[in-house]
Amino acid sequence: MNKLVAECFGTFWLVLGGCGSAVLAAGFPEVGIGLLGVSLAFGLTVLTMAYAIGHISGCHLNPAVSIGLWAGGRFPANQLLPYIVAQVIGGLIGGGVLYLIATGQAGFDVGGFASNGFGEHSPGGYNMTAALICEVIMTMMFLLVIMGATDERAPAGMAPIAIGLCLTLIHLISIPVTNTSVNPARSTGVALFAGDWAISQLWLFWAAPIVGAVLGAIIYKYIGAKSK
Repeated sequence: MNKLVAECFGTFWLVLGGCGSAVLAAGFPEVGIGLLGVSLAFGLTVLTMAYAIGHISGCHLNPAVSIGLWAGGRFPANQLLPYIVAQVIGGLIGGGVLYLIATGQAGFDVGGFASNGFGEHSPGGYNMTAALICEVIMTMMFLLVIMGATDERAPAGMAPIAIGLCLTLIHLISIPVTNTSVNPARSTGVALFAGDWAISQLWLFWAAPIVGAVLGAIIYKYIGAKSK
Protein backbone atom coordinates (compact mmCIF):
# COMPACT_ATOMS: atom_id res chain seq x y z
CA MET A 1 0.00 0.00 0.00
CA ASN A 2 2.85 2.43 0.70
CA LYS A 3 3.94 2.06 -2.93
CA LEU A 4 0.47 3.00 -4.18
CA VAL A 5 0.22 5.98 -1.84
CA ALA A 6 3.66 7.11 -3.03
CA GLU A 7 2.55 6.85 -6.68
CA CYS A 8 -0.61 8.80 -5.88
CA PHE A 9 1.28 11.63 -4.19
CA GLY A 10 3.96 11.65 -6.86
CA THR A 11 1.44 11.96 -9.71
CA PHE A 12 -0.43 14.62 -7.74
CA TRP A 13 2.82 16.62 -7.59
CA LEU A 14 3.49 16.12 -11.30
CA VAL A 15 0.07 17.46 -12.30
CA LEU A 16 0.03 20.28 -9.78
CA GLY A 17 3.60 21.32 -10.53
CA GLY A 18 3.64 20.84 -14.28
CA CYS A 19 0.11 21.82 -15.24
CA GLY A 20 0.05 24.39 -12.46
CA SER A 21 3.03 26.15 -13.99
CA ALA A 22 1.17 26.30 -17.31
CA VAL A 23 -2.15 27.49 -15.87
CA LEU A 24 -0.88 29.88 -13.20
CA ALA A 25 2.54 31.13 -14.28
CA ALA A 26 3.19 30.67 -18.01
CA GLY A 27 1.25 33.68 -19.20
CA PHE A 28 1.65 35.97 -16.19
CA PRO A 29 2.00 39.53 -17.55
CA GLU A 30 5.59 40.53 -18.33
CA VAL A 31 7.25 37.96 -16.06
CA GLY A 32 5.52 34.73 -17.13
CA ILE A 33 7.69 31.63 -17.32
CA GLY A 34 6.67 30.71 -20.88
CA LEU A 35 7.17 27.36 -22.60
CA LEU A 36 10.71 26.98 -21.28
CA GLY A 37 9.51 27.42 -17.71
CA VAL A 38 6.68 24.94 -18.13
CA SER A 39 9.07 22.40 -19.64
CA LEU A 40 11.43 22.80 -16.71
CA ALA A 41 8.55 22.53 -14.24
CA PHE A 42 7.49 19.13 -15.59
CA GLY A 43 11.07 17.90 -15.53
CA LEU A 44 11.57 19.14 -11.98
CA THR A 45 8.45 17.39 -10.70
CA VAL A 46 9.81 14.05 -11.88
CA LEU A 47 13.36 14.77 -10.72
CA THR A 48 12.28 15.76 -7.22
CA MET A 49 9.84 12.88 -6.84
CA ALA A 50 12.37 10.37 -8.17
CA TYR A 51 14.67 11.25 -5.31
CA ALA A 52 11.78 11.40 -2.83
CA ILE A 53 9.90 8.18 -3.66
CA GLY A 54 12.02 6.31 -6.19
CA HIS A 55 13.25 3.97 -3.48
CA ILE A 56 9.65 3.33 -2.38
CA SER A 57 7.61 2.80 -5.54
CA GLY A 58 10.05 3.28 -8.40
CA CYS A 59 8.45 6.68 -9.12
CA HIS A 60 6.54 5.77 -12.27
CA LEU A 61 3.89 8.54 -11.96
CA ASN A 62 2.59 7.48 -15.34
CA PRO A 63 0.49 4.51 -16.56
CA ALA A 64 2.47 4.39 -19.80
CA VAL A 65 5.73 4.12 -17.86
CA SER A 66 4.36 1.29 -15.72
CA ILE A 67 3.16 -0.58 -18.81
CA GLY A 68 6.45 0.06 -20.59
CA LEU A 69 8.47 -1.23 -17.64
CA TRP A 70 6.28 -4.32 -17.60
CA ALA A 71 6.90 -4.82 -21.33
CA GLY A 72 10.61 -4.41 -20.65
CA GLY A 73 10.60 -7.07 -17.94
CA ARG A 74 11.18 -4.59 -15.13
CA PHE A 75 7.72 -4.60 -13.47
CA PRO A 76 5.32 -7.40 -12.47
CA ALA A 77 1.98 -7.65 -14.27
CA ASN A 78 0.00 -8.12 -11.06
CA GLN A 79 0.95 -4.60 -9.90
CA LEU A 80 -0.01 -2.84 -13.12
CA LEU A 81 -3.68 -2.13 -12.39
CA PRO A 82 -3.16 -0.92 -8.79
CA TYR A 83 -0.35 1.39 -9.93
CA ILE A 84 -2.42 2.81 -12.79
CA VAL A 85 -5.43 3.42 -10.52
CA ALA A 86 -3.22 5.17 -7.94
CA GLN A 87 -1.63 7.33 -10.64
CA VAL A 88 -4.97 8.38 -12.13
CA ILE A 89 -6.35 9.21 -8.68
CA GLY A 90 -3.27 11.29 -7.94
CA GLY A 91 -3.63 13.10 -11.26
CA LEU A 92 -7.30 13.87 -10.59
CA ILE A 93 -6.49 15.21 -7.13
CA GLY A 94 -3.75 17.36 -8.63
CA GLY A 95 -6.16 18.70 -11.24
CA GLY A 96 -8.78 19.35 -8.57
CA VAL A 97 -6.40 21.26 -6.31
CA LEU A 98 -5.16 23.28 -9.29
CA TYR A 99 -8.76 24.10 -10.21
CA LEU A 100 -9.50 25.31 -6.68
CA ILE A 101 -6.44 27.56 -6.74
CA ALA A 102 -6.98 28.88 -10.26
CA THR A 103 -10.62 29.73 -9.76
CA GLY A 104 -9.64 31.87 -6.78
CA GLN A 105 -8.71 34.59 -9.26
CA ALA A 106 -11.51 36.96 -10.20
CA GLY A 107 -12.63 36.41 -13.77
CA PHE A 108 -10.60 33.25 -14.26
CA ASP A 109 -11.45 31.42 -17.49
CA VAL A 110 -10.85 27.67 -17.32
CA GLY A 111 -10.20 27.48 -21.06
CA GLY A 112 -7.97 24.57 -22.00
CA PHE A 113 -6.70 24.16 -18.43
CA ALA A 114 -3.37 22.77 -19.71
CA SER A 115 -5.21 19.89 -21.38
CA ASN A 116 -3.77 17.96 -24.30
CA GLY A 117 -5.35 18.25 -27.70
CA PHE A 118 -4.99 18.11 -31.45
CA GLY A 119 -6.51 19.97 -34.40
CA GLU A 120 -8.05 23.22 -33.20
CA HIS A 121 -7.07 22.31 -29.65
CA SER A 122 -3.40 21.87 -30.46
CA PRO A 123 -1.39 24.95 -29.38
CA GLY A 124 0.16 25.07 -32.85
CA GLY A 125 -2.81 23.73 -34.80
CA TYR A 126 -1.29 20.31 -35.51
CA ASN A 127 -3.61 17.59 -36.80
CA MET A 128 -4.41 14.24 -35.23
CA THR A 129 -1.77 12.34 -37.21
CA ALA A 130 0.99 14.71 -36.15
CA ALA A 131 -0.18 14.51 -32.54
CA LEU A 132 -0.28 10.72 -32.63
CA ILE A 133 3.21 10.41 -34.12
CA CYS A 134 4.61 12.97 -31.70
CA GLU A 135 3.19 11.31 -28.59
CA VAL A 136 4.30 7.83 -29.66
CA ILE A 137 7.87 8.93 -30.44
CA MET A 138 8.27 11.14 -27.37
CA THR A 139 7.05 8.40 -25.04
CA MET A 140 9.19 5.83 -26.81
CA MET A 141 12.29 7.92 -26.17
CA PHE A 142 11.20 8.59 -22.58
CA LEU A 143 11.04 4.85 -21.85
CA LEU A 144 14.33 4.24 -23.55
CA VAL A 145 15.97 6.85 -21.31
CA ILE A 146 14.20 5.55 -18.19
CA MET A 147 15.30 1.98 -18.80
CA GLY A 148 18.83 2.98 -19.71
CA ALA A 149 19.27 5.36 -16.78
CA THR A 150 17.99 2.77 -14.30
CA ASP A 151 20.02 -0.10 -15.73
CA GLU A 152 22.35 -1.59 -13.12
CA ARG A 153 25.26 -0.72 -15.43
CA ALA A 154 24.37 3.00 -15.47
CA PRO A 155 26.03 5.51 -13.09
CA ALA A 156 24.45 5.09 -9.65
CA GLY A 157 22.26 7.88 -8.36
CA MET A 158 22.08 9.79 -11.65
CA ALA A 159 18.85 8.34 -13.04
CA PRO A 160 16.51 11.06 -11.65
CA ILE A 161 18.57 13.78 -13.34
CA ALA A 162 18.60 12.03 -16.71
CA ILE A 163 14.89 11.23 -16.54
CA GLY A 164 13.92 14.72 -15.40
CA LEU A 165 15.97 16.38 -18.12
CA CYS A 166 14.54 13.99 -20.70
CA LEU A 167 11.01 15.01 -19.75
CA THR A 168 12.06 18.66 -19.95
CA LEU A 169 13.42 18.10 -23.47
CA ILE A 170 10.26 16.25 -24.49
CA HIS A 171 8.17 19.25 -23.44
CA LEU A 172 10.46 21.68 -25.25
CA ILE A 173 9.85 19.72 -28.44
CA SER A 174 6.18 18.85 -28.19
CA ILE A 175 4.26 21.50 -26.25
CA PRO A 176 3.39 23.27 -29.53
CA VAL A 177 2.03 20.02 -30.97
CA THR A 178 -0.13 18.53 -28.20
CA ASN A 179 0.66 20.52 -25.05
CA THR A 180 2.70 17.38 -24.27
CA SER A 181 1.17 14.39 -22.57
CA VAL A 182 3.37 11.26 -22.69
CA ASN A 183 1.36 10.46 -19.56
CA PRO A 184 -2.29 9.36 -19.52
CA ALA A 185 -2.71 10.24 -15.83
CA ARG A 186 -1.49 13.79 -16.43
CA SER A 187 -3.91 14.15 -19.35
CA THR A 188 -6.86 12.72 -17.43
CA GLY A 189 -6.15 14.84 -14.34
CA VAL A 190 -6.92 18.10 -16.15
CA ALA A 191 -9.18 16.99 -19.02
CA LEU A 192 -12.15 16.48 -16.71
CA PHE A 193 -11.98 20.15 -15.72
CA ALA A 194 -11.50 21.48 -19.26
CA GLY A 195 -14.75 20.20 -20.71
CA ASP A 196 -16.13 18.12 -23.54
CA TRP A 197 -13.42 18.59 -26.16
CA ALA A 198 -10.61 17.53 -23.82
CA ILE A 199 -12.52 14.42 -22.77
CA SER A 200 -13.42 13.51 -26.35
CA GLN A 201 -9.75 13.68 -27.41
CA LEU A 202 -8.43 11.95 -24.30
CA TRP A 203 -8.33 8.55 -26.02
CA LEU A 204 -5.27 9.61 -28.06
CA PHE A 205 -3.38 10.57 -24.91
CA TRP A 206 -3.92 7.13 -23.49
CA ALA A 207 -3.33 5.12 -26.65
CA ALA A 208 -0.28 6.90 -28.07
CA PRO A 209 1.81 7.02 -24.87
CA ILE A 210 1.12 3.34 -24.14
CA VAL A 211 2.14 2.30 -27.65
CA GLY A 212 5.23 4.48 -27.45
CA ALA A 213 6.20 3.14 -24.04
CA VAL A 214 5.97 -0.48 -25.19
CA LEU A 215 8.06 0.33 -28.28
CA GLY A 216 10.69 2.08 -26.16
CA ALA A 217 10.89 -0.86 -23.78
CA ILE A 218 11.26 -3.37 -26.61
CA ILE A 219 13.98 -1.28 -28.26
CA TYR A 220 15.93 -0.97 -25.02
CA LYS A 221 15.65 -4.69 -24.32
CA TYR A 222 17.33 -5.24 -27.67
CA ILE A 223 20.06 -2.60 -27.57
CA GLY A 224 20.66 -2.99 -23.86
CA ALA A 225 20.97 -6.77 -23.87
CA LYS A 226 24.09 -7.94 -22.09
CA SER A 227 26.73 -9.56 -24.27
CA LYS A 228 27.23 -13.26 -23.68
